[in-house]
Amino acid sequence: METKKLILVALTVFLAISATVRTDYIRPQPRKTLNLPWNPKNPSQPQQVHISLAGEKHMRISWVTEDKSTLSIVEYGTSPGRYTFSAEGEATSYSYLFYRSGKIHHTVIGPLEDDTVYFYRCGGKGPEFKLKTSPAQFPVTFAVAGDLGQTGWTKTTLDHIDQCKYNIYLLPGDLSYADYMQHLWDTFGELVQPLASARPWMVTEGNHEREKIPLFTDAFQSYNARWKMPFEESGSNSNLYYSFEVAGVHVIMLGSYTDYDELSDQYSWLKADLSKVDRNKTPWLVVLFHVPWYNSNYAHQREGDEMMVAMEPLLYAAGVDLVLAGHVHAYERTKRVNNGKSDPCGSVHITVGDGGNREGLAQKFTNRTS
Repeated sequence: METKKLILVALTVFLAISATVRTDYIRPQPRKTLNLPWNPKNPSQPQQVHISLAGEKHMRISWVTEDKSTLSIVEYGTSPGRYTFSAEGEATSYSYLFYRSGKIHHTVIGPLEDDTVYFYRCGGKGPEFKLKTSPAQFPVTFAVAGDLGQTGWTKTTLDHIDQCKYNIYLLPGDLSYADYMQHLWDTFGELVQPLASARPWMVTEGNHEREKIPLFTDAFQSYNARWKMPFEESGSNSNLYYSFEVAGVHVIMLGSYTDYDELSDQYSWLKADLSKVDRNKTPWLVVLFHVPWYNSNYAHQREGDEMMVAMEPLLYAAGVDLVLAGHVHAYERTKRVNNGKSDPCGSVHITVGDGGNREGLAQKFTNRTS
């Protein structure tokens, strides 16, 4: 237990949006949606650049170009303007009613050195970007905020995160709030590029990513095309759930909006993934998904119950330390809990779904405790 406490000090989980319970505190009103001006660029210039972990010592670089002939090449090295390595990846695109996406590139680079700054450029031209890989051992810092959207508060959240020394950003669902308006995926990509091109963004889907139109479009079409995560690298057959490891932490990203019952592929994958975790190598086990299982807010009451019934026994048996969720636009933290009650062997659950979305904050709780 003392070792665990020391590790807890070493492992800093930074919550980008926090709250102090005070009776005289009044939450500010939601800010307006950002009006991002149209900024015409060279069709071959990389846009919406973001990076994500892609297996041990590898990183996936993702970007969009209007020019469909641009190659999915990333050149990189440890000195500005000197690219001693290169890699070629894959590209995709999609149509959504009358919208046609640009060419969406995904290129994996590596192996990379730990805790090292790399300089890179996409497509063989355009601006130079800079990223930093994660450390191989503690301490490691995660920034966490869900339900981002594209409002003035989103910008405040991103500015706040940018001021902090973090290694990886975790987003438990609801990214762009495009909600069928596909150009908002493009503006979101441009909005987050300064941060997302420099540190890995590991995301999972929320309800605002579904965008399904029966007979016309599949669910999560835009999300899956744009935000490819390391599902194949972690043995999953779906981009909606996957896992990764970094510096003594095994992180599992689950899908609240794909099947999770005992007969589902996600359930089987989760059971297998948990069985492979070596707690000597990765003493911390963290799980993220969108819909919280423990929620005393009036908003979205009991929406996570069915998933909790199916999957909480697996998490409890594996000794999961921390569960992070979004969806409810508020902050809430539990004690260690399991099966609806306090349990010293259960997980701590934290809801952090007030990242800045246009719907505003969920301020009414059924039972507040300090």
